[in-house]
Amino acid sequence: MTYDIDRQQVYKRTLWIVAISQLFGGAGLAAGITVGALIARDLFELTSLTGVPAALFTLGSAFTAYTVGKLTQRIGRRTGLASGFFFGAVGAVGVIAGTALEWIPLFFFSLFVYGAGTATNLQARYAGTDLALPKQRGKAVSIALVSTTLGAVAGPNLVEPMGGVATTFGLPALTGPFILAAVAYLCAALTLFIGLRPDPFVVARQLAKEAEGKQTTIEEFTNKQGIYLAAAILIITHFVMVAIMTMTPIHMENQGSALSAVGLVISLHVAAMYLPSLLTGAAVDRIGRLPMAILSSLTLGVTGILTLTASGHSFWQMAVPLILLGIGWNLGLIAGTSLLIDSTSLEVRAKYQGKIDVFVAISGTLGSLTSGLIVGYTSYAQLGVVGMSLALLLLPLVGIYHFRKRKVVI
Repeated sequence: MTYDIDRQQVYKRTLWIVAISQLFGGAGLAAGITVGALIARDLFELTSLTGVPAALFTLGSAFTAYTVGKLTQRIGRRTGLASGFFFGAVGAVGVIAGTALEWIPLFFFSLFVYGAGTATNLQARYAGTDLALPKQRGKAVSIALVSTTLGAVAGPNLVEPMGGVATTFGLPALTGPFILAAVAYLCAALTLFIGLRPDPFVVARQLAKEAEGKQTTIEEFTNKQGIYLAAAILIITHFVMVAIMTMTPIHMENQGSALSAVGLVISLHVAAMYLPSLLTGAAVDRIGRLPMAILSSLTLGVTGILTLTASGHSFWQMAVPLILLGIGWNLGLIAGTSLLIDSTSLEVRAKYQGKIDVFVAISGTLGSLTSGLIVGYTSYAQLGVVGMSLALLLLPLVGIYHFRKRKVVI
């Protein structure tokens, strides 16, 4: 077999394994998004603290992102990703116990651990890119993301059925989605641990050494400005998405929407986060990273405008901005991820991926906490203003990078 055939065979196998694991991972991800804030409201009886669950599991995802990045740089993707999903399952079980016992310390700690699954869902997108050629990177990221769609969309719509499962076992109805999360994350962990052989990161590093045949300094392959812009795209889009998404169930239920309507809106939002991925990945590879980052900024800006007048009891007034919110996040995530990979070498890539995902997770934590305070003390509309302002901040950042890069080339 030739070098190219070996590479492409492992690349295709990796994409299949990552895709299967993400089907399970998406279902686990949906639990915290859909009912985390509602459980907190019942425990605390304060709207201003309903952003705490999302803040805790995003903080947990920050810790996991750093750990997975370090493990990957040292020993490869397989162990780090499988461990992350396993601890996500453990955290989901802890959330169930903490809610049933009304033991807030256990509830808090378990949400932190549950965040491992959230981080691993995002980190898995890198596995498909390890052996991808430069023109395949957007596509590789998109396959991992679109595979998340089925589980992530099904999850919120299973709130009521899984609530019935929970009550059958004498548990609070809202813990039902976390039962699903525990099983789904465990399946994702087993899929990666068993199936991700050979490890794509290890193979990529070995093939790179064979292909080079000589030592090359890391600095020749590292574009610091590209890394900084990629980080800004990923961090800002994630902050805006998490902030608005977290408070949407609260806003809708406070204005009389049924739990089934809340679940459907979140399902449409999550579908918009992942389902366009194949189109987005192809566009990022063909049109470019920067134009798609600009489109992400504008889409999120329009989302913020629409939330200004969105009524919580109107299904479509909530669904449309939440769909755009998901699309804007999708555009930013794939564009930012592809730019990050372009800007780093294998010697430092996993380390930067882990570090930047830490800040992405922290931005989600801040978005969750800030959104609860903004809605608690002002309004959901004001949250839209904040989101719009931050999203549009990407425009000058992309412009500065573009003109600096053009100046260097000239």
